[in-house]
Amino acid sequence: MHIDIHTRFITLLGDPLAQSFAARMQNRGYEAAGLNLVYFYTITGQEHLGDIVNGLRYMPVAGFAVTKPNKVKVLEYLDELDPLCRKMGSSNTVVKLPDGRLKGYNTDGTGFYTALTEAGIDVTKERFFCFGSGGAGRAMCSVLAYHGATKIWITDLFPESARSLVEDINKNFAPVAEMVPYEDFSKVGEATVVLNASGVGMGQSIGKTPLPPEFIQKDQFYFDACYNPARTRFLENAEKAGCRVMNGLTMSLYQGTAQVELWSGQKAPEEAMRRELEKILEEKKQQD
Repeated sequence: MHIDIHTRFITLLGDPLAQSFAARMQNRGYEAAGLNLVYFYTITGQEHLGDIVNGLRYMPVAGFAVTKPNKVKVLEYLDELDPLCRKMGSSNTVVKLPDGRLKGYNTDGTGFYTALTEAGIDVTKERFFCFGSGGAGRAMCSVLAYHGATKIWITDLFPESARSLVEDINKNFAPVAEMVPYEDFSKVGEATVVLNASGVGMGQSIGKTPLPPEFIQKDQFYFDACYNPARTRFLENAEKAGCRVMNGLTMSLYQGTAQVELWSGQKAPEEAMRRELEKILEEKKQQD
């Protein structure tokens, strides 16, 4: 990695970050594309987020990435939002414009939708149940509504968050969302696709799941936005029940390639980034 006066930096703002593969994937992509960019981590919650974002305005950055728990809060500190990002109410990607202003985008939705369609899911023909209404859940459920989903049940440990997302989807996209009280699993059986965007199962909650296994039905499709660990308890239980499952690795790849294109204005080297993710997973498997 060569750093000179022309290097532009990108940092990921979030907490926790120990599980993230983003820096290796992104930096491998920059190298493959011949881009003079460097990606690094900044561990931060919401308490100092505004100070950090303001400081980045004066640093040699191309922009920055945002993850849990900052994807909604960061909107307060940006100058402009992409129209879809505004409707979603969540940003995971910020571009520093030539005039110094900060513009928010959301590539989580793009990555999620691309991953689902590659897995053979026709959004218009499925009914969705989603655990989690934070930044990832907002992007995932919003893009489902945008692409024609007819029913989305949403639940969250924090009911106001779920209620806000349901209201925003029904107002900004289509009247297809319904709030479900936390730990009310009665609607899970009516869904054909069950999503975990809650973060339960990663970081300090490894080994936990938001859904008791007795509510899983074998003809359902299960998706977890987490990719480290590669199989959360949520997915393990679903797989044991005979369900098709998918983790968030492909979503991460496609949201990452979209980020590269926003920050650089060039086509992302998708295969190089995919190979790096696969390499990381193989290394982790050997360590475990």
